[in-house]
Order: sequence, then structure tokens, then C-alpha cells
Amino acid sequence: MENQPNEQVEESLSALEQMWESMVAYLTNESTWISFSIVSLKIIFIILVAGIVVRIVKKVIQKVFTVRSRAPMQLSERREATLLKLLQNVVAYVVYFVAILAILSALSIDVRGLIAGAGILGLAIGFGAQNLVRDIITGFFIIFEDQFSVGDYVRIGQAEGHVEEIGLRTTKVKSWTGELHIFPNGNITEVTNFSIHNSVAVVDISIAYEEDIERAQDEIRKFCDSLEGKYEEIIMKPELLGVQTLGASEVVMRVIAETQPMRHWYIARELRREIKQHLDGLGIEIPFPRMVMYSREEAGKQLNKNSTE
Repeated sequence: MENQPNEQVEESLSALEQMWESMVAYLTNESTWISFSIVSLKIIFIILVAGIVVRIVKKVIQKVFTVRSRAPMQLSERREATLLKLLQNVVAYVVYFVAILAILSALSIDVRGLIAGAGILGLAIGFGAQNLVRDIITGFFIIFEDQFSVGDYVRIGQAEGHVEEIGLRTTKVKSWTGELHIFPNGNITEVTNFSIHNSVAVVDISIAYEEDIERAQDEIRKFCDSLEGKYEEIIMKPELLGVQTLGASEVVMRVIAETQPMRHWYIARELRREIKQHLDGLGIEIPFPRMVMYSREEAGKQLNKNSTE
């Protein structure tokens, strides 16, 4: 009975020694390193080929879209940019997926059994992947219905900016201050697209009450007529709507101009500048805030003086 623990210890040590000897023999075997080198070279070759194929196919797709843009029947620039990005992403996904299968095959892993098991595993995790499936389906509907495209200026939730990319799962929107907002496609429920239809520049002009309003309106109309053809961004010449509001110290007139999509901010700034210069040249005053100083002491002295007289 006392020798039994000693025998168990000796058996364990013997088993460890055999394992160590087997490991050393395996690592020092020349054929092992040859096999390892061959597999490593195969994996490196597969990765390099996948990277080259992705680059070549992306270039080919870009070339096809460039040639198609010169054809009589062509898509809009917005749609072309969106489809170009999407196709390039899909190609990258497919090529890298095939490369992963080839690497697994090089490692002597049964890919067919793995794919068959993936189907069963997919059923098991199907409920957990609902959001992913929803994102992909919503992304296809966004592109198919042309809700918005790459380059469009949109508002999604609290974010507003240009669409940088529409992927299979996410949409990227870059604001004018540089922030990049990334939305899962399934979470995009409401979108405001500013780039589909023409925009309208709105300019309010303040005129002093002392000025001749009829004269000011006539001069502004003449100025609007003179702008026809000056700015390529203006679709229709600016139009004076008339008196918009009566302020505390000014009469506000409104001028509008239909512009190319998203060019209304630029045109509005130019109109304000040119109208200001035009009115200054005619001597028509644009009112500015005035401050009247009131002194109780001086008012009291004046009141006493009037009562004495």
C-alpha cells in the first residue's frame, strides 16, 4: 500500500518524459519543418493573390463606370458613385471569404464539413443575427429605391452632412465640421435628402422707414434682372417677393432665388453682399441699431427750467 503512490508518481513522470521525447522528435523532424514551410508559403501566396485580385477588380469596376459615364444612356452621378462603392465592397467581401476558405483548406481543415456545419450553426444563431440581416436588407432597399446616394447632403436623426459611403451593413455620413457618423442601415427610419431637388436661397433685406419703399423695391427688381446669367448656380433669376415684415426700426423685404441643389447657401451670401453694395451706391440706407442715452439728472434740470419759465 505504501508503494502505490510512488508507482503512480513514477508512471506520471514516465508519461511526461514520453510526451517530451515525442514533442522533441516532432520538432526536430525535417519533414515537419518542410510541411510547415510549404503551408506557410501557401497561406502567404493566397493572401497576396487575394489582395492583388481585389485591387485589379476594383480598378476594372472603376474603369467600367468611367467608360459608362460617356455613354448616351447613363445613370446619374449620385447613383454611379453609390453603385461603384457598393460593388467594390462586395468584391472585397467575396474574394476575402474565398481566401479564408483556401487558407483553411491549406491547413488540412475539411472546408465542406465546415460549410455544412455552418448551415446548422446559422440556424442556431439566426435569432441573434436578426439585426445584421435587417441592416443588409435595408441597405439594399436604400440603394434600390434611390433614397439617397453617395455625395448627397442628408439629415439622419440628429446628424447632417454628406454621404461618404453606403455599405451592405452601415451608412457613413460626414458633417461639414468633419465628424463621421456611422449608422446601421436597419436604424435608418427617417431621412431628409437635400440633394434631389433644386434649393431656394432666401435673402431678407432691411430698409429704413425713412427711405422711399417703392424706390427701394424698383431698384432691387432692377438689380435682380441684372443677375440673369451671372451665376451658373442660379436656375431662375432672383425674385423680389415684397415686404416680408415690419420690424421695430426697419422694413424687411424678401428676395428668393432657385439654385442648384445645395448651392443656396453660397448664392444667399453672394446676394447679400451684392445687394448691400448696390443699395449703398444708391444711397438707400440699411438701418443699424441706434442707442439713445437718457439722463435723469439732465431731464430733471430741463423740467425745472421749463416750469420756471
